[in-house]
Amino acid sequence: MERDSHTDEEIKQIFALKKIAVVGMSKHFIKAAHFVPKYLSDNGYDITSVNPTSEEILGKKCYNSILEINEEIEIVDIFRPSDQVLPFIQEAIKKKPKVIWMQEGIHNSEAEELARKEGITVIFNRCMLAEHRRLLR
Repeated sequence: MERDSHTDEEIKQIFALKKIAVVGMSKHFIKAAHFVPKYLSDNGYDITSVNPTSEEILGKKCYNSILEINEEIEIVDIFRPSDQVLPFIQEAIKKKPKVIWMQEGIHNSEAEELARKEGITVIFNRCMLAEHRRLLR
């Protein structure tokens, strides 16, 4: 699967943003959708979980949708199958994040184009944990 064409320097700049909403965050510690946001939280990022099946993850309230979050969101990090991301990106656009990041294995050209048209940077098929470790550790 292809991935976005952002340079390492551009990815490093994205990591300067600290407020991340994680769509599909899991309460199961063995899943990437749990240990990736936990790693980011442990490294100084403000993580907000979007998961309608949980009330709380990592000691913080979970939200049913991106639109329920009152705080500013700089990055929307998505852990959902490629064919399910469109409605989440449509919601995310309304919150005006600077970046939409789709984790490794996730790519949806239609949804990505909608976000780009709104001036949002789109990262796809990359793991935030792997990229953070590779570029900033």
